[in-house]
Amino acid sequence: MTALDPPVDPTLDRPVRAKRSLAARLAAGAAGGVMRFFLILVALIWMVPTFGLLVSSFRNPTDISTSGWWKVFTAPGQLTAKSYRTLLENDAITSSLLNTVWITVPATLLVVMIGAMAGYAFAWMDFKGRDWWFLVVVALLVVPVQVALIPLSDLFGKLGIFGDIIGVVLFHVGFGLPFAIFLLRNFFAEIPRELLEAARLDGAGEMRLFATVVMPLAAPAIASLGIFQFLWVWNDMLVALVFSDSQSQPLTVALQQQVRQFGSNIEVLAPGAFISMVIPLAVFFAFQRQFVSGVMAGAVK
Repeated sequence: MTALDPPVDPTLDRPVRAKRSLAARLAAGAAGGVMRFFLILVALIWMVPTFGLLVSSFRNPTDISTSGWWKVFTAPGQLTAKSYRTLLENDAITSSLLNTVWITVPATLLVVMIGAMAGYAFAWMDFKGRDWWFLVVVALLVVPVQVALIPLSDLFGKLGIFGDIIGVVLFHVGFGLPFAIFLLRNFFAEIPRELLEAARLDGAGEMRLFATVVMPLAAPAIASLGIFQFLWVWNDMLVALVFSDSQSQPLTVALQQQVRQFGSNIEVLAPGAFISMVIPLAVFFAFQRQFVSGVMAGAVK
């Protein structure tokens, strides 16, 4: 420092942290270990019913009716796999589980594939009335499922697919496509135009461009869409209750029929309900990284 330099105010060297308000310091502390502890605690509380259902599925009906599931901590001898053996011997439950897979997998794949192609067309292909057609897709987002139950029941009856798995799949595909197209179109629109133009200059056609450039970039968004669609179709009961019969009913309807027919048939209901719950949870946790990436896509440049 020379003699010509202005004097330095020592108060300027104080940490900026000291100037923050009490609320700001509390917020900063909450963002650390305290908030993590709170979120873990909430997650554990949220998992208690699932854990209780798991324990109940391994108990005898007599023990379930006389005591709570937490009694297994003092009497672990109550645990048995008899309920799952009973479940596997129930043809209605096992066939409905297969029907759920046959409904959910095609409905999810078709929505993802058709929605991706339509979203790319709305984002990067020029055709007559493109914006008006996209407004129609957006308008379809607000159409409730209940409005279409009676008209589509009549249509499927005339086509001869009412009560079949194909009818349930088509219903889910039809109502899943508007959201899929809206979501993927907005994601595809964020892809830099220069990247697509460079691929076209290299001789890539629209199909090759879509398959080799756009789809790999859209993997997080497609994973998020797939999870949403899978959970919606797997857990659905209203559509399946209307459009399926005894041969094509999914697991949700089969469990509801068990309640109506047998009342307290807990040795079948408990393991069946747990299987119906654990499979969507496994799918979500398996793709949670892609789900978070898809949700955050476009939020940060």
